[in-house]
Amino acid sequence: MKELDPLLHSQLRLAIVSLLLSVEEADFNYLKEYTQATSGNLSVQIDKLSEAEYIKVRKEIVGKKTRTSCCLTDKGREALAEYVAALKEYLGKLM
Repeated sequence: MKELDPLLHSQLRLAIVSLLLSVEEADFNYLKEYTQATSGNLSVQIDKLSEAEYIKVRKEIVGKKTRTSCCLTDKGREALAEYVAALKEYLGKLM
């Protein structure tokens, strides 16, 4: 049986990747609102996903503020698909 990806097994990281699957791009505030995470925790989890190249992070200056946007990479889509397949395999063995 395939092991679940520990990077995606975190509730918040899984939520971030799942949200990004349904949109082309999402900014930090959108992700914060939908995940109900604190800014600090969200920032740390975004960094972890970015380091693994599951998401791409873009920072830009809008007015006088920094805007952080994220999008899911092909590697992230593949990792999520593998995670879901492994989860289905686990659940299939239980039923």
